[in-house]
Parts: sequence; C-alpha cells; structure tokens
Amino acid sequence: MRTAYQEQLHSLNVILGEMCDLAGSAMSRATQSLLQADLAIAEDVISENERMNDLTGRAEEQAFGLLALQAPVAGDLRGVVSALQIVADVDRMGALALHVAKVARRRHPAKALPEEVAGYFAEMGRLAVQLAENAREALDTQDPASAIRLEEDDDAMDDLHRHLFTVLMDRDWKHGVAAAVDITLLGRYYERFADHAVLIGRRVVFQATGKTPEQLNA
Repeated sequence: MRTAYQEQLHSLNVILGEMCDLAGSAMSRATQSLLQADLAIAEDVISENERMNDLTGRAEEQAFGLLALQAPVAGDLRGVVSALQIVADVDRMGALALHVAKVARRRHPAKALPEEVAGYFAEMGRLAVQLAENAREALDTQDPASAIRLEEDDDAMDDLHRHLFTVLMDRDWKHGVAAAVDITLLGRYYERFADHAVLIGRRVVFQATGKTPEQLNA
C-alpha cells in the first residue's frame, strides 16, 4: 500500500513541477510582452492559461484521490496536504503572469512602462523565472536546503519592489497617474509571484521533514 502511495505522490509532484515550468514560462513571456509592447506574445500567454487550468484540475483530482483511496495518516497525510497547498500556490503564480500579460495588452500599442522603470521589470522578470525554476528543483529533489534558498531570491525581488517606489515618489515623475497605477500593480504581481514560490519551498520543507524552515534552523 505504501509503495502505491509513494508512486502516486511522485506522479503528483511531477504535475506540480510541470506547473512550475508553465508559470515560469508564462511570466518570462509576459515580461517580454510588457517590455516590448508585443501584443502577440501577450495574447499567447492569455490563451495558454487554459493549460494551467487543466493541470490544476488534474493535480487536485490526483491529490483528492490519494486522500480517498489511500487514507494516508501522519507523514503520508502531510505530503498530500502540502501538495494541495502547492497546487494553489502554482496556480496563483500562473494567474499573476496572466495579469502582467493583460496589462501589456491593455496598453498596446503603447508601452505600459516608462524607460525609467523598464530595467527594474526586466530584472524582476528574470528573478521570477529563476524562482519558478528553483521551486521546480525543490519539488523534484525534495531537498530542504535548496527549498529554503528560495527565500534569498525573494529578498532580491523585495529590494527591487521597494526601489520602484523611490522612482514613483520622485517629484520629477512626469508620466501621470495611470502609469503610476500600472507600475504599482505590476510590481505587486511580481512580488506576489515570488512570495508564492517561497511558499512552495516552505511546503517542500514540511513535506520532507515535518518541520518549518524556522524549526530546522533553530
């Protein structure tokens, strides 16, 4: 029975890893559409979100099947519950990439980003993709150390997000309220994307050890 459970949980984690890849790819292309005002790429990101919805449904179905058919307890139950939480996190990452693409589409043919902040978002996009890749690696390896390291990249994202506000609050800002609102929302989308990747890392730690990162480091 336990062998069957482990095989099914591994299969579930494979789907979660695929979802991480999809979220990272979506954010990469959404960022490209944002920086280049590329409507075709934005439309691709939006239309391909259905793939994330399909994977979310498959992952949830498989997790609930594990609960119903395997009746896991203790550590096994911990693995399934954590997996269900990860499903929600990765699904949200995909939704945040979708939001970025929709901003690019809404502002087309103009660019949504003034040149003063384009570099910030290029770097935030790079970090977001890296976080998605590292979340995938943590899921694959179930290594608590690599899962905890996700927080380091999140710190870099938080720094960029804070610096954005120094640009927006500058008295020489000349791009108006609409651009400031877009930039505020976009910065939040990238920050939340990173936060969900960190949560995946924390859940992997709990899956693997039964402890939080704080408990491990105590």
